[in-house]
Amino acid sequence: MSNTHSTSSIQLPIMEHFFTIQGEGFHTGRAAYFIRTAGCDVGCVWCDVKESWTSTPDQLMTLDAILQKVLNANAQFVVITGGEPTMHSLLALVNRLHENHIEVAIETAGVHSLDANIDWYCFSPKKFLKPIDEAYEKANELKVVINHISDFAWAEEHANKVSSECRLFLQPEWKKQDKLLPLLIDYVKGNQKWKISLQTHKYMNIP
Repeated sequence: MSNTHSTSSIQLPIMEHFFTIQGEGFHTGRAAYFIRTAGCDVGCVWCDVKESWTSTPDQLMTLDAILQKVLNANAQFVVITGGEPTMHSLLALVNRLHENHIEVAIETAGVHSLDANIDWYCFSPKKFLKPIDEAYEKANELKVVINHISDFAWAEEHANKVSSECRLFLQPEWKKQDKLLPLLIDYVKGNQKWKISLQTHKYMNIP
C-alpha cells in the first residue's frame, strides 16, 4: 500500500532545484534534476555554494511540491546534493521518487548516516569533518577534490577503504585548476585506477 498520503505533509529545506546536465564524476553528461538541500555542517573553505550552509523557514518544500517539479521536467534521474543532504531524513523523498520510477543518486561527504535506499552513492570526503564508516561501505563512487598536492596521498587513504567495485575520481578544485590539472594528469597516468573528473557544467555555463 502506498504511503503517499502519510508523507505528503513532510517538508525539507531546499535551497534550489533545477533540471540540468550532471557535470561531475561517473554520471557526467547525463540529464539530471538536482535537489540541493539547505544546511551544511562540513564547511569546506573552497565551497562554491556557501549559501547552502544555512537554511531558512521560507526554503521548506513539501514532498509533493518537490516531486511535482521533477515530474514536470520529465526527469528520469535525480541527484540529491547540498549543503550536506544526509543532515536530513531522505527516506520519504527517495521512496516517492522510486514510486515514480525515477533513479536517485546522492552526493555527500559521508558524515551522517543515510536512511534511504539510494541507487548511486557518490562519496566526496572532506578534511573538515571526518566521514563515518557507512560512507565507505555504501560508496559506488569516490570523488576526491584535489586542492593541494598533499591531497593525493589523502585520496589514496580513502581509496583503500572503499570496495573494489567503487569508481575512483580525482577532481581539481575549480579556482586552482590551471595549476592542479597537469598534476592530476600525471598522477592518473601513474595510478590508473583513478579517473579525472572535471566540472564540465562550468565549461557549458549551466547550473
